Amino acid sequence: MTGSPERHEGDERGRAASLAASTARGIGRTVAGGARQGGRIARIGIGSIAERLIQTAPRIPVRDLETLRGQFPGLGPEEIADRLTAAAVKGTMTVGAGIGAAAMLPAPPVMPAEVATETLGVAAVEYKLIAELHEVYGLRVPGTARERAAAYLWSWTQQRGVDVLAPATVGVALGAGMKRELRQRLVRRTLRHMPSLTPFMVGAAVGAVMNRRDTRKLADRIREDLRAHQLPWPERPPALEPAAPDTAPAAEAGTVPPEAPGTPPEPPGTSEPSS
Repeated sequence: MTGSPERHEGDERGRAASLAASTARGIGRTVAGGARQGGRIARIGIGSIAERLIQTAPRIPVRDLETLRGQFPGLGPEEIADRLTAAAVKGTMTVGAGIGAAAMLPAPPVMPAEVATETLGVAAVEYKLIAELHEVYGLRVPGTARERAAAYLWSWTQQRGVDVLAPATVGVALGAGMKRELRQRLVRRTLRHMPSLTPFMVGAAVGAVMNRRDTRKLADRIREDLRAHQLPWPERPPALEPAAPDTAPAAEAGTVPPEAPGTPPEPPGTSEPSS
């Protein structure tokens, strides 16, 4: 894989921002209908967000360790983790800036729906970050894509890494209480942003700063946990050199090897007499 690290970092940030925006748009219509009818229905909307996030998470593209090493050649775990964190921060800042700008409009949209939509977009980007950080530190959660998604969503709700070396930790992540904790986390995230998102207190810059702070704090906590249980990367097999073609034909058994070119033939009658 070729290309400078700066170019890869720019591509990463663009993909993260695109993922956040598309995920947020996909859920916005679901939440808006409930939020317009008041706080009680808005809380039901949070439940819908949790359900949609659980359904969407297994389909969010997560690169494995081999792919990440190929896209960031020559970089170690910490350097790749820095690149992934910067990309995720850029993505969540993009979502926060959009919501902040919407709040500054003369007739802002329904803010509970907008904030809930932002929360889902940010959660999708942070989920991808968490999953790929586990890959980078050699701690991929075993199981199917859906089981890994449940474990990484638990990691998002708890703000901590999954210890794949402790079966009890993985079991808790896959337990029935994960969905309830996910809803609670979404509610807390939404309510924390609501008081600030008013037309007189926030703009695009402030919305971006709020998400930058939260995403970076999450990344720092996850990376600290994963470093404590980090596993070394598997060695890559050395590149095999192509075998040189065998141009000399194999001599048949029992035949005299051909004479070297340029050797004059032996004249007849010059052979030594037999004793």
